[in-house]
Amino acid sequence: MKDYDVTESIDLKADPEMVFNLLMSLIRIVRLINARQGYGQRMDKVLNIVLEYLNVEQGSIMVLEKGKRLIVRAATRSEIVGMEQSIEDNSIAAWVAKSGTPIFIPDISKDARFEKREGETYKTLSLLSVPILHKNRVVGVFNVTDKSGSKDLLKEDIAYLLEFSSLIVSLLLQQNMTLELKKQKSILKKRNKELRRQEELRAELSRMLVHDLKAPLSEVVANLDILSYSISDENREFLESGQIGCDRAVRMISNLVDVDRISDGKMQLLKEDVNPRLLLEESISSVKGLAKIRDVQLSMDLPPDDELPNIQLDRTLILRVLQNLVTNGLGHSSTGTAIVVGCRKVPGKKRLEFFVKDQGPGIPAFEQERIFEKYARLSSKQDSLVGTGLGLHFCKLAVEVHRGGIGVESSDEDGSRFCFSLPL
Repeated sequence: MKDYDVTESIDLKADPEMVFNLLMSLIRIVRLINARQGYGQRMDKVLNIVLEYLNVEQGSIMVLEKGKRLIVRAATRSEIVGMEQSIEDNSIAAWVAKSGTPIFIPDISKDARFEKREGETYKTLSLLSVPILHKNRVVGVFNVTDKSGSKDLLKEDIAYLLEFSSLIVSLLLQQNMTLELKKQKSILKKRNKELRRQEELRAELSRMLVHDLKAPLSEVVANLDILSYSISDENREFLESGQIGCDRAVRMISNLVDVDRISDGKMQLLKEDVNPRLLLEESISSVKGLAKIRDVQLSMDLPPDDELPNIQLDRTLILRVLQNLVTNGLGHSSTGTAIVVGCRKVPGKKRLEFFVKDQGPGIPAFEQERIFEKYARLSSKQDSLVGTGLGLHFCKLAVEVHRGGIGVESSDEDGSRFCFSLPL
């Protein structure tokens, strides 16, 4: 396509009035681009400004949509607004849209591509049709005919029309962005509505689970406690197994509730001064029966008491973190192996690190990145201790709400070492 420059078509010294009129027309169009008016209104006004400047009575702006059809979006004849035309048709506008080249026809009555209008005659016979381009891509077509006065349309008018067309591109792009934003806003609104609905269902499900499970579990725990005073030694193992199962069920319910509370920012920490050694001893004590059944040895690795300072934390939450990590280790430990729990002060930092190390099969590197995600499972095997994947996610949230961090180191040879650090 030939490059046109409006300044080459105007003699700045000989025709200062034309320069002034051009600049005023450009200013009016620029103001319309940012005006708070509808797309159709602004397009009509742009068309009228261009026609007024060119001293032309008839014209139209056609927009190429989806790369296939030209749709009239503004026209001096209002009845044709909205009409569509395929770019494959044998018409002048279709030719301009496909070629990307402006065309000047001195006598449209002799051009087979121009459709005659019934009952009308043209004041003049010439026609200008110019592509509206954006980044060398046709986005529309500008047509003008019926020039007023004694002077007919000239080829030089193409330059002026091209300049105006570039401003129309801005109007078109602004409208496209507005429509796209509205579309995205509508989609986001629907998604947010659905997310809120799912959140409400999840919260209701959590409340129902807690309510429906607490009562029967409390009854089972109470009955098992009563039986513990009269049961024979040969059956005590079964009783302890039942108590362990109840304890795990209670912790699973607590995890479910607290994951939602922490995620929603509704968890209030009840911090107290805690001795790390006593906390670790309690975490092991609660799973000793389970470790005995699994034939897995539990031990602690701690520095001297004078090297292990107390720490401010929510004792109940962090105790459950340790219990979850130990139970997780038991679920992946073979008979005759060992699990070590410990704590140490991080060198050079005011932080305390807790760890749980097992001798299991190890965790593949690609799984180490996702094991703390909600409902992620470390294993596909059917084991009552593997769980649903909520335990480690709870650990992550509980540690992070204490401004701490959690991670894992694992290999096939050494097993897995889960560790988390908390600020002192």
